[in-house]
Amino acid sequence: MTPEQKIRHLIILRHFDLAGEAPPAPINSETVDDIYSDLEDSWDARSEVRQGMYETDISPAYSRHYETRSDADQLPDGSWVGWTYYYGGGKHGEPEAMEWMEHAYHLTVTEREQLVIVRTWAKES
Repeated sequence: MTPEQKIRHLIILRHFDLAGEAPPAPINSETVDDIYSDLEDSWDARSEVRQGMYETDISPAYSRHYETRSDADQLPDGSWVGWTYYYGGGKHGEPEAMEWMEHAYHLTVTEREQLVIVRTWAKES
C-alpha cells in the first residue's frame, strides 16, 4: 500500500469502529480506495486519524500560516505511516483544509523499553 492508502485504511477502520460495525473484508491495496470513496460521512473518523495516535520527533513540513508536528499511527499489519499535522492558524484558520494525506510517508519504528526516574520536589514545613 502507498502511504496515502494506509491513511485511508486507518480512516475506514475508525469509521466502522465509530459506527459500531465490522469493516468490510478484505481491506488491501486493491480495495482500500473503493471502500474509502464509498464512505458516506467519514468526517469524524478522518479528523480523529488526522490528529494522530503518536507524535514523532521527525521534523515536520514548514507552514507559514499554521503550526505543524509530525504524527504517526500503526496499521493492523504492523506497518507505520506518518504525516504532517497542521493546527492553529488563528481566528480565521482552517488547518483541516490542508492537504495532508498526499504527503504521508512510510515509517520505520524502533521501540525500546526504558527505565525512567521521576523526582517530585516539595519544601519541608
